[in-house]
Amino acid sequence: MKYRKFKDVDIAEVGLGTWQLGSAEWGNVDEQEATRILQAYLMAGGNFIDTADIYGMGLSEKTIGRLMKTVPGEIHVATKLGRRSDGDFGWPQNFTYDSMKRQVEASLENLGFHKLFLEQLHCVPPEELKRGEVFDHLRRLQQEGLIRYFGASVETTEEALVCLEQEGLASLQIIFNLFRQHVADELFAKAKEKGVAIIVRVPLASGLLTGKFDEHTQFGQNDHRNFNANGESFNAGETFSGIEFKQGIQIARRMVGLMPDNRTAHWAIRWILDHPEVTTVIPGASKVAQVNANNAASELPPLPAETFKQLRELYDSEIKGEIRGHY
Repeated sequence: MKYRKFKDVDIAEVGLGTWQLGSAEWGNVDEQEATRILQAYLMAGGNFIDTADIYGMGLSEKTIGRLMKTVPGEIHVATKLGRRSDGDFGWPQNFTYDSMKRQVEASLENLGFHKLFLEQLHCVPPEELKRGEVFDHLRRLQQEGLIRYFGASVETTEEALVCLEQEGLASLQIIFNLFRQHVADELFAKAKEKGVAIIVRVPLASGLLTGKFDEHTQFGQNDHRNFNANGESFNAGETFSGIEFKQGIQIARRMVGLMPDNRTAHWAIRWILDHPEVTTVIPGASKVAQVNANNAASELPPLPAETFKQLRELYDSEIKGEIRGHY
């Protein structure tokens, strides 16, 4: 595993996303398998785990927290707030200082921490980002010692650019992959100028870039790749990066032919890491084998310049115009 700078900390360039470990919206992952997934990641030298308070309504955070009690050394856990709708939570009340503090405290309790390494706004409404009060609240929570750094997970480049104007922003989390290449053009230089880390989510386009699916693949009833395939429940861009599934399968096959070999998922992550502005990429996993495959991308050589050129030509001519959802 190789590492990159996140402010004054060295974090693994391949992190671990844990949406799957909430056993909601990806199918079920039992606690034993979730623990094995986390252990496999840490044993490979990983030290950056991304979660959120709504992944299984705290289940992902609690699973991570139980394991962290047994792990020596410093592991950096990032979480997110802003999307809870249980009890008296919801929009717009989630974005007051008192509500945000309660959300932070709940994550601290779930994880068993006294201080969060990184708290991120979780795809909150763009009008809240523009109003800016949520960032004032994060700075106050930082001053109070509840969080070390704060950042934002966003849906669109426009939202990312709004966030970049905020003093103290440590990171931006955004969808960036072979089905969403233009993000680098619009955002990366500005983030580098501001010293803001780029955390890449959905690197494999919800599995489209693994090479393991075909037109007949079906997903479970509680898997977002089934119930949100066309944006029925939340932003279509979060599922298959907004590309229609069967169309994505066909394009992914063409991408395989451009890669050095058939390790499609490895090279898709390597392509992301070949952008020096990226701090870490956070593929998820529902099996230990997937963790090991994702981590292996850190050891691959950079892709040839000609491959980059061919992949971008394919993107510009056949993919970008087909993205659905807001991005």
